Amino acid sequence: MKKNVVTSTFTPSELRKLRSLKTPHGIQRLLNDMPYHLADSAWSPRRVLRENTSHCYEGALFAAAALRVNGFPPLLLDLESVRDDDHVLAIFKQNGCWGAIAKSNYSGLRFREPVYRSLRELVMSYFEHYFNLRREKTLRNYSRPVNLARFDRIGWMTAEEDLWAINDHLAQLPHTALVKDVARRRLARVDDRLFAAGLAGRK
Repeated sequence: MKKNVVTSTFTPSELRKLRSLKTPHGIQRLLNDMPYHLADSAWSPRRVLRENTSHCYEGALFAAAALRVNGFPPLLLDLESVRDDDHVLAIFKQNGCWGAIAKSNYSGLRFREPVYRSLRELVMSYFEHYFNLRREKTLRNYSRPVNLARFDRIGWMTAEEDLWAINDHLAQLPHTALVKDVARRRLARVDDRLFAAGLAGRK
């Protein structure tokens, strides 16, 4: 972690708040407590902290910044879907295994404990829970990780303007297919219980 970048970017009160989260799970708890909003926006972590609300992309940016403050690299990973919205994860590694933090209106698309030996394993853990309102399982591809330190030049952690540049970069990355074509054609619809559980608390 580049401590000089972090400490020179956030105010002391912002740093105290972010450091108080301490762990990836603490960061996820804060995201879970935040209301989910549907605005067409791309707020920086500072704006998310100030407004105390976010959607998927903004939540991932916030989680990446909070991870960075607490000693992890700020990594994002993009999930690509069909007939559905894409999803962005803030990912982290502990004891050689991957975990994830995410903001979602779907309960199954949020936190993952760091127990996955590869990024593909981590992404596959989202497959059964990634569905649309027609009960189709929609997750198809995933990107390589992006270290947001490459965007320090645009002040991504505290910018007042929307951060569409990072969103565009994620969309343009090569993505790896998760399932073969033959498997895609045979996917069953989501059953009643998983569907209801996934929508629990949805706004």
